[in-house]
Amino acid sequence: MNESGIQSCVLGIDAGGTRIRARLADAATGAVLGEGVGGPGNALSVAPADLVRNLAQALRGAVPHDRAGAVVTVVAGFAGGGPGGGVANARGALGEALGRVGACPARIEVLGDADIAFAAGPGTPADGLVLIAGTGAAAARVEGRRAGRAVDGDGWLLGDAGSGFWLGREALRAVLRSLDGRGPATSLAGSVGEVCGGLTKEAVVGYGFGGHPVRLAALSPLVVEAEEAGDEVACSLLDGAAAELASTVGALAPRPGEPLVVTGGLIGPAGPLLPRLAERVGAWGLAPSPVPDGVPGAVALARLSH
Repeated sequence: MNESGIQSCVLGIDAGGTRIRARLADAATGAVLGEGVGGPGNALSVAPADLVRNLAQALRGAVPHDRAGAVVTVVAGFAGGGPGGGVANARGALGEALGRVGACPARIEVLGDADIAFAAGPGTPADGLVLIAGTGAAAARVEGRRAGRAVDGDGWLLGDAGSGFWLGREALRAVLRSLDGRGPATSLAGSVGEVCGGLTKEAVVGYGFGGHPVRLAALSPLVVEAEEAGDEVACSLLDGAAAELASTVGALAPRPGEPLVVTGGLIGPAGPLLPRLAERVGAWGLAPSPVPDGVPGAVALARLSH
């Protein structure tokens, strides 16, 4: 309890590539006191001014004005904010955003998104594996609640195999092959053509190069819908994505029975690739534990360090 008599609070933040989520909790009990959402939070790809604005938006929703002074510990996990990443950008932006809402915590800890995602697993595990597959894709081995060796997470140009971006790109490629006669016909042509403004090579290629490549991740739900309607090409793409993600986990030399926490739009709870992934990693004696996001992990780590 602080000098004003208000119970001390901790703040957990999950700054992902698509949005930022923030949660204020009672430091003693973990009871949720406030939540907020902001725009994209990747510490490498989001401009500093935009990162500050998006963080401040999430914090304003999570931290009531009368509790700003009671925030004692903040743990934030950033996409692009792991070791050697955009940790300096993340720290600077977070400090400025906290100031905008009137919070001056004694402890601020900036981690990568893998750290908080793993901590969101059942029982706040300390050691094991974490796999993230949403807009991008990456895995890491966690020891002592800190991610060590990482696999993939190499970005849209060089990696993120099996991610939403990867699926969206492969959907465009499948449609182009179909139009060329190099590949089989696919119902993806219709849905992709609508998004691209026309079912021509010019329209599809123009869409692919007409904006930031990461926006291709928004096409991944079209692949899922096509597969559900029985499209064999879409089924093959989802199989390929799951195989890529399993390969990413396999590169970490998994041990039978160890925790595997998974999160992201593709493999979180009810994620379209979760059953396929579970089947593949089950051969190694692993059972995925899906979590919606890393916010509970960030809160748990903040409470542990309080």
